[in-house]
Amino acid sequence: MTEDTWLASHPYLRSIAEFDAQIATAAASLPSGGARTPNWEDYIGDYQARIPLLRSSHVAIDFQPAEAILVSLVESLAAKPLPEKLAAECRVLDNQLREMNAARRAVAWLLDDEVFKPAHPGLTRYLGWTALARYLRPIVDAFSSWRDEERWFCGYCPTCGSPPAMAQLVAFEPGHLRLLSCGFCGTRWRYRRIGCPFCESAGDHRLSAVAIDGEKHLRIEFCESCRAYLKTYNGEGSESLFLADWTSLHLDVIARDRGLKRLANSLYEL
Repeated sequence: MTEDTWLASHPYLRSIAEFDAQIATAAASLPSGGARTPNWEDYIGDYQARIPLLRSSHVAIDFQPAEAILVSLVESLAAKPLPEKLAAECRVLDNQLREMNAARRAVAWLLDDEVFKPAHPGLTRYLGWTALARYLRPIVDAFSSWRDEERWFCGYCPTCGSPPAMAQLVAFEPGHLRLLSCGFCGTRWRYRRIGCPFCESAGDHRLSAVAIDGEKHLRIEFCESCRAYLKTYNGEGSESLFLADWTSLHLDVIARDRGLKRLANSLYEL
């Protein structure tokens, strides 16, 4: 499945797709200065204690390059022809980030380490995590290869601690492997097939699924106990499309109309 094919059958997603593409193009033109991989031996104790990597006091990551990426990204977008509302918000954010220590505080706010009041939180979260995910990609990839998935099985991201935005079911003998996907840093991690990652209830009597007409690869799984839901990609090979979150925003509308709750933050609350 390609993005063009998807948009042809879901034209109402085209505006967010175009904006997302503009952000990706602007980010790709900036030097990433990828983060240096930490010493895993320093972190192993916190990992076993289920403390996310970015929240560990034993892991030192220099976020200053990510701050510079964010500032450059916002500055670039503020000068581009965007829809009027987004253009105005980018200019406001650009001015705010020019204040002393504002970029440092914005990145710390994204990591839940500091109180910061961006004028437009949704846009700041979206652009901030775009910059952070780009900078952290080397660490996320190395962490994925290093960690023992059997020791995690938590309902929050092992990298940044965020709740999952989506799930993926991967076929394997004798059933399905369930992966959770972080909408912020892009980490994917294993979780038990049956069970709610939000209230951590277990047992198939507490989980239900909603099939969506015309959506062969997507469905909504929700917890009958806490009423939280996860959009779920049932397949392999098109992860970059189906786990992008924006490509299934219509499922969020369906879930909301059924009285279900999204407990993960969305980058697309713009």
